[in-house]
Amino acid sequence: MVDGRCRAGAAQHPFKPTLTAAKRILTETNRLTIVALGSSTTAGTGASDADRSYPAVLEAELRRRLPGREVKVLNLGVGGQSAYEMYLRLEAEVIPEKPALVIWQTAVNDAIRDIGEEKLAKILRKGAHKLQEAGIDLVLMDMPWLPREGRYPKYDDYRAVLAKTASESGVPVFPRYAMMKAWSGTKLFSEEEIVGMDGLQVVEAGYRCLAIRLADGIVADLGEGREPGKPTN
Repeated sequence: MVDGRCRAGAAQHPFKPTLTAAKRILTETNRLTIVALGSSTTAGTGASDADRSYPAVLEAELRRRLPGREVKVLNLGVGGQSAYEMYLRLEAEVIPEKPALVIWQTAVNDAIRDIGEEKLAKILRKGAHKLQEAGIDLVLMDMPWLPREGRYPKYDDYRAVLAKTASESGVPVFPRYAMMKAWSGTKLFSEEEIVGMDGLQVVEAGYRCLAIRLADGIVADLGEGREPGKPTN
């Protein structure tokens, strides 16, 4: 079962967000709306079906674990977009949905294009501030582990910028890089199950595992729902 494999390395690389707005809104309205903003990982590039993208799997997981709650995960992923292009969409596309939480998957295209580390930091700071002003929780998703990331000399520098900016803005980071690297170090996955043949795109097993681990952290912070892996019946 893929779900059990997804938690390999979870103790070493935990995801324990504090989701103040989501907790309050869920209590007051019985609803949880999440916007997944990002590039190809969010859009689901490489998945055989839209239902196998990480936002779709996350929605299904949260509905299963939060019975009786109205859960919606809106997928606003657009392949190839930069952090700035996503930032420009916050006002027009993200905030009007009135989400309790935004999961922002970004920076990989900026690192590949080497847009400038301070430029990325400024975009992320402004985006975090805009969402926080709107009363929306934010989780920044770390960049992916890539088997051949040496092709991008400043890759780790951009990862450090994302981590530092998130910390300064009081934003939790979903530790995708560490998770994927831990999965690659086990014999539970083949490399092609985590990153596709092009060495860049996440594939279906990876998408499902990202969703499982996101759901683990979200449900744990909300303080309710079924335990991970507990049968639904």
